[in-house]
Amino acid sequence: MNRKFQVPGSKFKVSGYGFNVPGSWFKVSGSKFKAVLTSLLLIVSLSSGALAQVAVRGETIYTMDGRAIKDGVVLTNNGKIEAVGPASSVRIPSGYKVVTAKVVTPGLIDAHTVIGLAGYMNQPHDQMQVEESSPIQPELRAIDAYNAGEELIKWVRSLGVTTIHTGHAPAALISGQTMIAKTVGDNVDEATVRPLAMIAVTIGQGAMNSGGKPPGTSAKQAAMLREILIKASSYGKKEDAPRDLKLEMLKKVIDKEIPLLVTAHTSRDIMTALRIADEFGIDIVLDGASEAHMVLDEIKASGFPVILHPTMYRAGGETENLSMATAKKLRDAGIPFALQSGYETYVPKTRVVLFEAGALVAYGLTFEQALATITIDAAKILGMDSKIGSIKVGKDADLAMYDGDPFEYATHCTGTMINGVMVSEITR
Repeated sequence: MNRKFQVPGSKFKVSGYGFNVPGSWFKVSGSKFKAVLTSLLLIVSLSSGALAQVAVRGETIYTMDGRAIKDGVVLTNNGKIEAVGPASSVRIPSGYKVVTAKVVTPGLIDAHTVIGLAGYMNQPHDQMQVEESSPIQPELRAIDAYNAGEELIKWVRSLGVTTIHTGHAPAALISGQTMIAKTVGDNVDEATVRPLAMIAVTIGQGAMNSGGKPPGTSAKQAAMLREILIKASSYGKKEDAPRDLKLEMLKKVIDKEIPLLVTAHTSRDIMTALRIADEFGIDIVLDGASEAHMVLDEIKASGFPVILHPTMYRAGGETENLSMATAKKLRDAGIPFALQSGYETYVPKTRVVLFEAGALVAYGLTFEQALATITIDAAKILGMDSKIGSIKVGKDADLAMYDGDPFEYATHCTGTMINGVMVSEITR
C-alpha cells in the first residue's frame, strides 16, 4: 500500500534520505509509512518553530556557570541557548513553547560508558563492545558498532542523560576506539558528535588472558603496550611503507591528537599507566582508578584527569579497595575528575550517572560539586565544554528537568531536551 503526502517545496531529509520536493505529491510505500510520517511531522514542527523555540521555566536552574537561579527561564532557539536568567529579566516571546519544572540542570554527561555497543538483551547480536580475536586492536571504530536505537540509550535519555562518551569496553589491552554521541538520532551519523574521542586501553585484570595467551600478567601488558607505541612512533617515516591501521591510529596518540583512555584500578597499574605516559610523552585519561586515593600525589603531579568508577561500583578483585570517598579526595587534591556509568557485563547492564553522582553527596561533595561531575567537569575532560556541560548563551540547548532534587531517589525526570528539541516528556 502506498501513501501520499504533499509538503511545501524544499530540500529535507527523511530517515537519512534526501528529498527535493517542488510542492507536489509523492508516494511512500506502506512499510516506510510510519517512519516517514514521524519525520515529516518533525520537519513541519521545526519549520513552524514549535520545537525550535522553547522556553523552560524552572523554580531552580543550576546553570553550572555561576550561582543557581531561582524562578528562572532558559530560552532556546534553533538548538542553542538564547538567553538564561531570572524570570523577572528574561521575557518569554510569544510563540515559544513553555515547559516548566521544579529543577532544571544542564543535560547530563556520562563520561564513560559502553551503551550503544553493549545492548540490554545480553545476546550476541547486541554485544559489540569486545572483539576477542586479538589483545591489540586500536583500529576498531566505535561508530561502526554503535546502535543508535539501543533501548539502553532511550532509558538513560529519559533520566536526563543527553551526551555519552562510549565505545569499546575495558576488556582487552587495546580494545578499540571511543566516540562522543548525543542520546538521540535514528542512526549513528545523526547521533555522533565526535567519531573518534580516545583509544581504550586496559591495564589490569580486565585485560588478562589465560591458558598461556598473552598478556597474562601486568608486566606483559606493559611490555606489549610499549612495543606497539614504539612502532607507532616510527610509523609514517617511510613514504613507501604500506598502511597499518593499528599504527596509524596509535600515531595519533603519539602526536597528541587524541589521548589514551587507560582503565587501571590498582595503584600498581595506575603507576604503570603514568610511567608509560611519561616515557612516550603522550596524553592519557585515567579511567576507573579504584585505588586513586592511594596515589593522589602522583596523579596530581602528572596533570592527567580521572574518569572515576561509578560510586556504587562492586568492590571485589582489583576493585576491592575502592572507596566512595575517593571523589571527595580527588576534589580536595585539585585533580580534575568526572563520573561514569562504567561497564556492566550482565545486570544491570548500565548504571545511571544521575544516581551515582547523587550518592557522592553523602560522601563529602556538595550538591553542585556532585552535579559538576556529570555536567561541566565531564565536558571539560572530554574537550566538549565549549558546547555542552553548562547552561550558557550560545551552547547546545541540552537540558534535564526534574520535579524535585535530582539526587533524591523519589524525584522524577519530567523532561529531556537535546539540541533544543524535547526528546522526552514522560515522567521517569
